[in-house]
Amino acid sequence: MSQHPSHLTTAVPRRAVVTGAAGFIGSHLAHALVQAGAVVVGVDRRDPATDPTAAANLAVVRGLPGYMHVTADLLSCAIEPLLIDANAVFHLAGIPGVRPSWGPKFSEYVASNVLATHRVMDAVARMGTPRLVVASSSSVYGSTDGGASVETDRPQPASPYAVTKLAEEQLCLAHSAQAHCPTSVVALRYFTVYGPRQRPDMFTHRALTAALTGQPLRLFGDGHQRRDFTYIDDAVAATIAAATSPTASGVINVGGGSSASLIEVINIANSLAGREIQVHQENPRRGDVLTTRANPGRAYEVLGWQPQVDLHNGMRAQMQALTAESAAFGRAA
Repeated sequence: MSQHPSHLTTAVPRRAVVTGAAGFIGSHLAHALVQAGAVVVGVDRRDPATDPTAAANLAVVRGLPGYMHVTADLLSCAIEPLLIDANAVFHLAGIPGVRPSWGPKFSEYVASNVLATHRVMDAVARMGTPRLVVASSSSVYGSTDGGASVETDRPQPASPYAVTKLAEEQLCLAHSAQAHCPTSVVALRYFTVYGPRQRPDMFTHRALTAALTGQPLRLFGDGHQRRDFTYIDDAVAATIAAATSPTASGVINVGGGSSASLIEVINIANSLAGREIQVHQENPRRGDVLTTRANPGRAYEVLGWQPQVDLHNGMRAQMQALTAESAAFGRAA
């Protein structure tokens, strides 16, 4: 996380709860908060004692003063004790991924992304926590005409996953709109966050891995799909600002407003690794949209946020992390 420490906002919650702390964004966020002086309670149903991915993600915070980790399932655990004295909750827990959301696993998406969120929001409101930041997704916009998506655009989710993310954010906003609710809600629509510790199924991770190892890269579609890529440090900076900005509320895009094609990502990976990736082209996947691009105006105006890391430098940092992980694995073996 520390490649770009200057991105971190100086204002942080005094005590924060991060759900999904063993995940990609959650672990980076927890680390940044602790480094900035906050006390953080991290919550995740994945046990780092038995889950290698959770253990690897949490290695940066485990044992740090100010960080406490709780292994618990938000669908069944007592949430209120976790929230005692917290002045911000970052709700990042949930099941990601478009493709697995089609079919029988959809009920798991509903349980984790909607029902668990309802329990969190209900507990936050009862405890009087001032601010809830909830992780949404650019996928709620669905197919667009290629222009920049504005928060006021009509959502048209194109996958079951996107449906649950829209339900999640709107559920929290509906609660906060009630006159008696003491909690203000900011729903962040993240645009393709990437960087070290990214999920292995995400495209920049797969492209860099293919470039480093010589293994073929599966490309779904013709590669002209475009994404508004957001480096993890930039996403974390926006997330912290969403908890501390006194005027922040409602939906806010977290994306810089530019886009790159998947072919451009492959070309960057080629140049960084010094080898050509062998590409195996396959049919497009259901629910994948052609273009995502954020209108970042509201993030700039409300959060004072602008991305600082371009795609080339972000992928370089991600490749360095992958190389270090591979070397460490080789030493351990």
